Amino acid sequence: MASLYLHPGLSDADAHVGARVEVSGDEARHALQVARVRVGERLALADGRGTVVRGEVVTAAQGVLAIAVDEVVHEPDQRPALWLAQALAKGDRDELAVQAATELGVAGVIPWAAERSVSRWEGAKVARGEERWRSIVREASKQAIRSRVPEVAPLATVAQLASLDGLVIVLDPTGAVPLTGVALDDAERVTLVVGPEGGVSARELERLADAGAVIARLGTEVLRTSTAGPAALAVLNARLGRW
Repeated sequence: MASLYLHPGLSDADAHVGARVEVSGDEARHALQVARVRVGERLALADGRGTVVRGEVVTAAQGVLAIAVDEVVHEPDQRPALWLAQALAKGDRDELAVQAATELGVAGVIPWAAERSVSRWEGAKVARGEERWRSIVREASKQAIRSRVPEVAPLATVAQLASLDGLVIVLDPTGAVPLTGVALDDAERVTLVVGPEGGVSARELERLADAGAVIARLGTEVLRTSTAGPAALAVLNARLGRW
């Protein structure tokens, strides 16, 4: 399968068979200096919003990568859109969850400042943390050959999670129903909420449940915060017939 590189500036005028599409900057630098892409190889370029052009490399020199487009794909948004509200966690556990969720097709991720989060984003760390997550979803999207790069929402509080539209499912071992038993109905958006290492607090569970969220469990095991979200996404992908 062809490697994929991101080209956010890809226009409708470029997305047709026979076009010559160029990429420069960091993406071209990585392709030329790290991946050692050469003329004649086959690559895919995506705008990150659902459009992918594929073709043979015709230029690979002096910081410029160009392909001759011979295939164009426009992939529509999937419904329901699956989102992950991931609590901040110590080490790189929240980042591992975001990376895996991207590979599994999540539409967007929400960094959540949960009560029991050991890691804290405050002041300048908020912008740095959000940009770090954007970098993670970009790289994971390329690795997974995804046409759409997930959105990274601003850092959220439990009150903001409680006000989200669509179906909100909080993963917790105390859930009365298994995730496989949650009715998805005709939801346009499903948001999975995952707590930090210490779990979702009783106060947070009550706040979310009062707002209409479903408290659901994943089996009998207690999963790490880095594992729970991706595991739940896999379950939903199967239920929705995407796998």
